[in-house]
Amino acid sequence: MQHKDFIEIHDYSATEVMQLFELAKDMKASPQKYREALKGQTLAMIFEKSSTRTRVSFEVGMYQLGGHALFLSARDIQLGRGEPIVDTARVLSRYVDGIMARTFAHKTVTDLADFATVPVINGLTDLSHPCQAMTDYFTAWEKFGSLKGRRIAYIGDGNNMAHSLMFGASKVGMTIAVATPGAYAPEPTVVGEAQADADAAGTKVIVTRSIDEAVKDADIVETDVWASMGQEGEADKRRRDFSGWIVDKRVMSLASREAIFMHCLPAHRGEEVASEVIDSEQSVIFDEAENRLHIQKAIMYTLMKDRKR
Repeated sequence: MQHKDFIEIHDYSATEVMQLFELAKDMKASPQKYREALKGQTLAMIFEKSSTRTRVSFEVGMYQLGGHALFLSARDIQLGRGEPIVDTARVLSRYVDGIMARTFAHKTVTDLADFATVPVINGLTDLSHPCQAMTDYFTAWEKFGSLKGRRIAYIGDGNNMAHSLMFGASKVGMTIAVATPGAYAPEPTVVGEAQADADAAGTKVIVTRSIDEAVKDADIVETDVWASMGQEGEADKRRRDFSGWIVDKRVMSLASREAIFMHCLPAHRGEEVASEVIDSEQSVIFDEAENRLHIQKAIMYTLMKDRKR
């Protein structure tokens, strides 16, 4: 696998995605095999956006691989004070073996990757959330085995989760249907790139305004919060615009009999998902949460294992 960075699933082949799944599976089953895999290495974790799952999973993951993770908030570094990203990337590359960045602007992560000489991992941007999408498909792969020919329905805001799920679907052989209120459709550029990937893989990308159309016969039903971090000022408007866009028992009844429910968390019960769904036996949200650790360990190991200092 010849990649310096992990910025988006779109950049990886179907074979490479499956290699990461197989590695994550082995790491999950036999963590002791990898306890010194990144011994002596350090991951810089840049957080413009705070997060429970991202910080803990990356920090614990590096510890379990024998390395060290360094938390850097927006107050701890000079990016927010006018230092060019090129300088931050080059300086950090002299100190650490990898960089994970959870930022607002996607360009921040791509610029870090362009100028850093160490691997850069996209922990989340306003455009994409590839580690979570990889986690979701890995979790589904655990549950179903082969995902080829299956269908995932995403309901809600056409946000970073929708984008990365669209990029990931073709890599695992799935059709994806994304249902959003009209004003909240996913980015057209992302849809076009995901559709091109799907055409090459023989799968489909469907964008619709109908929940029922998206969910019919789906094997996975997924949703996300209506207002993501940084959109708090839009929360009231979004609640009005998304009224009725809740994944409840009726919606799940349209999916396949063995369908599972996913949510990247945090979740707002009674808004985007009903308690009767998220707390049901169909819900795999805590399996997802755990699997962030294993997928991200696989990504870090793959990118950083051959580094020499």
